[in-house]
Amino acid sequence: MADGTKAEVAAAPPAPARRRRRWTPVLFLLPALVLLGALVVYPIGYSVVRSVLDKAGESFVGVDNYVTLFTDDSIRTALANNLIWVVLAPTVATALGLIFAVLTERVRWGTAFKLVVFMPMAISMLASGIIFRLVYEQDPDRGVANAAWVAVHDTFHESSAFPKAHPGPNSPLAKSEGGSFTTREPARAGEPVLLPLVGVAPDRMPGDAAPAAEAKADPGKVTGTAWQDFTRGGGGTPSVVDPKELGYPGIRVEAVKDGKVVAETRAGPDGTFTLPAEADGAQLRFPADNFREPYNGVDWLGPSLVTLSVISAYVWMWAGFAMVLIAAGLAGVPRELMEAARIDGANEWQVFRRITVPMLAPVLGVVLVTLMINVLKIFDLIVVIAPGSSRDDANVLAVQLYDSAFGDRDLGVASAIAVLLFLLVVPVMVTNVRRLRKEARR
Repeated sequence: MADGTKAEVAAAPPAPARRRRRWTPVLFLLPALVLLGALVVYPIGYSVVRSVLDKAGESFVGVDNYVTLFTDDSIRTALANNLIWVVLAPTVATALGLIFAVLTERVRWGTAFKLVVFMPMAISMLASGIIFRLVYEQDPDRGVANAAWVAVHDTFHESSAFPKAHPGPNSPLAKSEGGSFTTREPARAGEPVLLPLVGVAPDRMPGDAAPAAEAKADPGKVTGTAWQDFTRGGGGTPSVVDPKELGYPGIRVEAVKDGKVVAETRAGPDGTFTLPAEADGAQLRFPADNFREPYNGVDWLGPSLVTLSVISAYVWMWAGFAMVLIAAGLAGVPRELMEAARIDGANEWQVFRRITVPMLAPVLGVVLVTLMINVLKIFDLIVVIAPGSSRDDANVLAVQLYDSAFGDRDLGVASAIAVLLFLLVVPVMVTNVRRLRKEARR
């Protein structure tokens, strides 16, 4: 026994060697710990301290800066928008990623589709912001979103070709209710009516407009001419059809008696029109829809839609990220479970809802948590996409932090926002760590 103890004592390393062995891991970790302290711990601590000081950093103000976070209108808007971002953006991106991942499994060109969907991830936030700023441009001739929207709208609602047209001086037409124009005197059969208008730029006239012509008299009908009473380059006689003036093709003319429309027609390319005998003694009217402003689309970057528009740009970028992670998780789902369910009579929706989604729950959780952390610090897209007129309506905490620090020079409030962002991220990170530990124990 004594011999064994002596052998163990002899085999044990001396005290200096044990101390070196204990400190060796610390020496290897020291550079990382120094960087972690300098880049993470110190900034967090300094932000907490700075958040309880005044704007100049000289006086202690306690929780006043934190009270400002919930009383200042712009910061409250940022908080509300952040809530919308956290709820909507990760959910939509994850849902789209799940749909794309499941559907591309059954598509022959699934890999190519995944590549196309994932490609926006290779683009920086700044570049994506510039792209979507152009997509959401108000002018349909430049903005893709409004070009498509206006095309669909005009398919079902015809646009006016004469939005700026109106009667000139000494015109036989007078403005009536609703934006329409009505003749001052009733029309008579066999007496051609002249209905001159001005206000349409020559280059805006319809392409099928022909030189205006005087309508021929018809004893049993009301005839007339609707034309642009303006000669380019000058000349011409007011209220007289001149050779260089153009007709108003397609303009609608109504005959009104006692407030009721008794007949209507449209003018030909040369502006001439013919109404039946019922129009005799009626006043002629250009209804307001002849002069309706052309539909200009949706104000995507206006105060009411700017946040949702920017979220759409974010989803376009990150749906591919969610799809790739979910597709990787889907590859690990046992196919025999799905086949057994189908053999037992389950349809595809039931297989998706009862097997695919539950088996992918850990992956979906990781994707959701990752995107939630990401949207809490969203900055680039807001700054680039939101115009100045609706910047305040699209405000989020990260943008407000920048504005408070570098615009208002109020580092106390800016530090309080930074601490709030940190506190919002911590629960999400803790949840993610717990989930990872639980998965590791399985």
